[in-house]
Amino acid sequence: MEESKVTRLSVNINKIATLRNARGGNIPDVGLAAVKILKSYHADGITVHPRPDERHITYADVRMISQLLRTGNMPEGVEFNIEGNPIPKFIDLVCEARPAQVTLVPDAPDALTSNAGWNTVTHADFLREIVERFHAEGIRVSIFVDPDCKMVEGAAQVGADRIELYTGPYAQQYYTDSFAAIAPYIVAAKCAQQAKLEINAGHDLNLKNLSYFLLMMPFVSEVSIGQALISDALYMGLGEAIKAYKEHIPPYFDFGTGELPF
Repeated sequence: MEESKVTRLSVNINKIATLRNARGGNIPDVGLAAVKILKSYHADGITVHPRPDERHITYADVRMISQLLRTGNMPEGVEFNIEGNPIPKFIDLVCEARPAQVTLVPDAPDALTSNAGWNTVTHADFLREIVERFHAEGIRVSIFVDPDCKMVEGAAQVGADRIELYTGPYAQQYYTDSFAAIAPYIVAAKCAQQAKLEINAGHDLNLKNLSYFLLMMPFVSEVSIGQALISDALYMGLGEAIKAYKEHIPPYFDFGTGELPF
């Protein structure tokens, strides 16, 4: 087996923008936060999720962060991930910003937060067109899905490079029955491996449930965490919070090196 690696931590900074927007102005500075998270606090990536109403991260923020990451002498390998529903102005924004990864999320404009994955079968033609558009720009595409093999297989069939498993249901059930909570994700992950898809995960992961998730899923390429990490940073400081989350990420087995160990 190849040398083991570590699941990458991408920090979602939407909540930093929410705090700024509550008062107006530029405190806290979202761009400065992004640079510090990557350069000083050693996160592996930055995630943003601009919504059509721009209630937290704005389209201008995305452009500014993209420019900072291109010109700010970032450490090698850090990545910019833009999440969102691929409406026309979002597609244009992503093609302009040219992140390493775009994550397609089917959230409605008025959704408080993402709460379900794509039906990759029903929306196959639409998703295939979007994937081809981003691939033409050299952007890796991840599709946000529920832990359902049909949806995972559908993501592969439309040409996605990765899936992001929606972990909200896992987080809700973890405290009452951790194994029942993780079981459907293990099945979905096996389907992803068979379909040659890499796996990301995100939503409601925190310092209590993260290690178990990754110990049971020892092949996840990336976790994207925002709400919990930024909340912990209020008490711990941003650098210490990022350090704590990275310490809760166990080594994983390199994707594609063999059968899953269960």
